Amino acid sequence: MQLLQPEIIYEDDDLIVVNKPSGWLSIPDRFDASKPNLIAFLQKKIQNILVVHRLDRETSGLIIFAKNENAHRSLNQQMMDKTAEKYYLALTEGIVSPSEGEINKPLAESMTRAGTMIVARRGKDSLTTYETLEKFKNFTLLEVRIHTGRMHQVRVHLQSIGHPLAIDSIYGRRESISISDIKIKKLHLKKYQTETKPMMERTTLHSKKLIIQHPTTQEKLTFEAPIHKDFSALLTQLRKWG
Repeated sequence: MQLLQPEIIYEDDDLIVVNKPSGWLSIPDRFDASKPNLIAFLQKKIQNILVVHRLDRETSGLIIFAKNENAHRSLNQQMMDKTAEKYYLALTEGIVSPSEGEINKPLAESMTRAGTMIVARRGKDSLTTYETLEKFKNFTLLEVRIHTGRMHQVRVHLQSIGHPLAIDSIYGRRESISISDIKIKKLHLKKYQTETKPMMERTTLHSKKLIIQHPTTQEKLTFEAPIHKDFSALLTQLRKWG
C-alpha cells in the first residue's frame, strides 16, 4: 500500500511544522535508513533539520522541526518547561469514566519487553489530562493533552486506566477495526464479506494541535492538523452504527 505524503503545515526561517501520515518514521531507522522518514523527506529541500520531538510510526499528526540551533534550543526548552502544548485525538476501548480527568503515573522502560514502556515507581513523572469529545457504544473519542513527553505516554497511560487505544498492537486488544466490529447486529458474512475487511489498521491516535512560542518573534502560534481519511472514515461509521 502506497503511503500518504507528509504535508507541510507551516514553514519559516526557524521552524517547519508537518502533518505526518501514519507509516512514516520521525527520524531514520537505525538499521534501515531506506524506511520512509520525515528527516529524509525534508532534507530533499532543507539541508539543516533538527529534531525537537517525535511521533510513533503509526501515529499521525503534527510534528515540529527546527531549522537552526537557536530555534532548536528555544523549542527544546519549551518542551522541557512544559510551556509548549500538545493535544491528541485518541479513540479508546470502552466508555471512559469520569468523562474528564488526569493520569499522573510515572513511566519507565520495560525491563522484559524491549522498546516498550510501563507504569513503574522507578519511572519518570508523567502527566496526561483528557476530556471526552464523543461516546459510542463500545468506544470513546478523547482529546488528550500530554504535559510531559515520555515515549508511548498516551498509549500506556490510557491502558493503565483500563481504556487502551481502540487499535494498538502493543498496548491494546486489537490490531484493526472492521465494520463488523461496529455494527450492532451480526453480519451475514457471505452477504457482507467486504464489510469484514479492516477499515483502519494502525493506532487510533492523532496529534491534532500544537501551541508554541515562536523562537524569534515570541509570537504565540497555534497549529492544527485534520485527521486522515482512515481515521475520519472510522469515526463516520461509529457515528452511524456505534
